[in-house]
Amino acid sequence: MKKPIILLLSLIALFSCKDKTESGMRKVSHDKKEKQLHNKNTEQKPVAVEKIDDTFEILIPREYRDFGYENDVDKLKENWSDLYLKDGKYYLGKADYTITKGFSECSGDSTKIINSKNNSILFMNSPQLAIGEIKTIKIKKNKIWPKEKLKFHFENKEYTLRAEGKVLSSEKVHTDNGEEIYQNVKNYKLYISTLNSPEQLFLEEESFNDTFVELLFIGDIDKDGKPDFIFGANRDYEEERVILYLSSKAAKGKLIKKVSEISIQFDC
Repeated sequence: MKKPIILLLSLIALFSCKDKTESGMRKVSHDKKEKQLHNKNTEQKPVAVEKIDDTFEILIPREYRDFGYENDVDKLKENWSDLYLKDGKYYLGKADYTITKGFSECSGDSTKIINSKNNSILFMNSPQLAIGEIKTIKIKKNKIWPKEKLKFHFENKEYTLRAEGKVLSSEKVHTDNGEEIYQNVKNYKLYISTLNSPEQLFLEEESFNDTFVELLFIGDIDKDGKPDFIFGANRDYEEERVILYLSSKAAKGKLIKKVSEISIQFDC
């Protein structure tokens, strides 16, 4: 009688092991499918905005705070280039400026102030750029709100700037240019494209604090026959932030590349 009992117990153990093995196989297979699905979803996410990897420094004519023994103004030298406006035209010339010392009552910091002798837009540490008049186009509007587009032609080629984002609220505000509509926006994205090239996401901001992105300049700074851009992208009302995009630095299949930015805080 012992042999049938032993045989019965062996069969029970065998089927138990088989169930565990099949259960384990099902779990591994399920986990593998979940991982494949996760990877697939990850691959389908939009490509992030390019990071700066080939920069040159920029400065704007204004007041800068000291940080210990350092100040951004100390970088500025006479061999820097100056993008400036004169008689309705833009030029790239040698930087012509003076520096004065100051003091911020707000923060209690000593400061240095760049005083340009021109109507300067941007100082650039870029000796490779050619001096002379810059081909530009007149900007029709300096703000591109979500669901809006800005089309323009440059060297007989049409370009489109298109914006996305979520509008939280809208209101009328009074500015130096008159009454305007101001929108509180989050998850803002700005794209550029041409008729022969796909859209490129080049500027992205999660939120703003009483500010918004402004288009400051469109023109051929690097003289390659394609438009370059300067944007003001203050994220807070106590910040001044400027970003420079050049077409000559763009990767293959792209139209422009962010080459430099500067951010100055003037909070108390």
